[in-house]
Amino acid sequence: MAKYKPKPWLVCCLILVGLLCAVALVCLCVVSLLEKKYPEGTFTHAAVSADSRPCSEIGRDILKKGGSAVDGAIAALLCTSVVNPHSMGIGGGSIVTIRNKNGNVTVYNFRETVPQTFKRNLLKDCPKKKMGLITGPQWIGVPGELRGYEAMHKHYGKLPWAKLFEPTIRLAKEGIPMPQFLGKILKYPLLKSHVESTSICEVFCDKNNTVLRLGDTLKFPKLAETMETIAEQGAEAFYTGKIGHALIQDIKAAGGTLTMADLKSFKVRESAAWTVPLGHIQMHIPPPPAGGALLAFILELMTEFPLSPNTLDSDHEKILMYHRYIEANKFANGQKRSIRDPAFDNGKSADHLIDPSFIQRIKGMIMSNRTHDNAYYFNTKPSRDHVGTTHVSVLDEDGLAVSATSTINHLFGGGIYSRQTGIILNNELSDFCDRADTVRPGEQPPSSMTPVILENTKSGGLLVIGGSGGSMITSAVALSIINRVWLGMKLKDAIDARIVFVDSNNNVNFEPKFDKTVKDGLVARGHVPGNMPYYFNVVNAVEKENGFIVAVSDGRKIGMSAGY
Repeated sequence: MAKYKPKPWLVCCLILVGLLCAVALVCLCVVSLLEKKYPEGTFTHAAVSADSRPCSEIGRDILKKGGSAVDGAIAALLCTSVVNPHSMGIGGGSIVTIRNKNGNVTVYNFRETVPQTFKRNLLKDCPKKKMGLITGPQWIGVPGELRGYEAMHKHYGKLPWAKLFEPTIRLAKEGIPMPQFLGKILKYPLLKSHVESTSICEVFCDKNNTVLRLGDTLKFPKLAETMETIAEQGAEAFYTGKIGHALIQDIKAAGGTLTMADLKSFKVRESAAWTVPLGHIQMHIPPPPAGGALLAFILELMTEFPLSPNTLDSDHEKILMYHRYIEANKFANGQKRSIRDPAFDNGKSADHLIDPSFIQRIKGMIMSNRTHDNAYYFNTKPSRDHVGTTHVSVLDEDGLAVSATSTINHLFGGGIYSRQTGIILNNELSDFCDRADTVRPGEQPPSSMTPVILENTKSGGLLVIGGSGGSMITSAVALSIINRVWLGMKLKDAIDARIVFVDSNNNVNFEPKFDKTVKDGLVARGHVPGNMPYYFNVVNAVEKENGFIVAVSDGRKIGMSAGY
């Protein structure tokens, strides 16, 4: 009997099938290993870190539909105005740092400005209490939020403008269960009283004028109508159209001074980012009146001292590191009045903060075993501490990175609600309190907002990061960067780590669960503990390293990132 010989084509097919099975098996093993190595929050294409899960997911869905990182950031911010309406909204403004795929970094500053007419001797209305909410129509700045979205979308948008509004319009119209974090803070006596005694009670209170609770449904019917009009007609509906006219009517009825001329004249400021070298790290920061220069000043000082993962191995080294960090923050407090609108001074008021010679001078003033009184840090006129704001970090498939910090300033702004438009107004002008001697039409107030992007020149890695929490932004972002970049913590651990916040009076406030041994060591060096009642420090970040993306939304605000 003749021996059977398989035909060549059949042999090739069998070999091919075998190879495909082998490749599939290898891929399965690789995926299994990656799933073990890379936990939840790790992605391969793109990611969004907002301060709530719904808004991160809305941003991610925009990216998956072909939108850019700017489209995703805008959609996530619009969502945040409904899910965390105490933090930001279209009645406020933002500072956004954008890095394109070629490595060029641009800052879009559309933070609120002083109206042409404002209350005479406005700064005399600044309360004497250094911490708290400042209410009233006299503090309303000209909102820049939508003009900024428009400018960024024009340059970087891929999806139609209206598509970015659709998810939030649906949420606002249909209503959402009271968000967990919002429900939590509405229980705080200070904030509960603030809401129930102002016009925003119309949205956040029940028929008995008592704030809503967890389990209740939160709806924004007027805001949904406003967003539908803006989605259809563009930002002009707000700045020159019927939305703007209705908003101005409500502001005037509340005693505010904004006019249609203020809205029409608002201009977005576009500029190159300041780039600060920190060893093998290039940090891109927004220039004044943003708080980037103060963040850079602290980090430049800290890199003058030994920092490595070994720092965490010894209580002595940890205490010394935090001591130097606190001293750097005290000097930063003394420099806050250097942060001014460059269009209204010589444009160089903060340049010295990133000057190596100034850094060396301050380094020489930091002693390892003691602290000093306020005058030593040039902090002879302490500024005001406050809380508020939100941050979104986004990285898309094309390598476009967006770091966006947005605000209506204090929690729920100044407590002024526009009934015709559903918009909550900012109280941005209160940021001049104790940080300036004059207020001028068109001027932007100084800010702690610091959306930053860091590049690792050795590995090519990218870190898109920023924070919220008002005055706590600088501490929260600085310590997260130190923890991740120099102490070698994983990004989630770097953000989760408890912070120390040096308040405007140079008292040192320790976040609950902060290391007691380190705290005792710092007190022994002469640092005075503060009594900060609330900690609203929240950091959201996206990092790309070795081809993988890690996205972290701060658990302090019950946030969660999203990506694919």
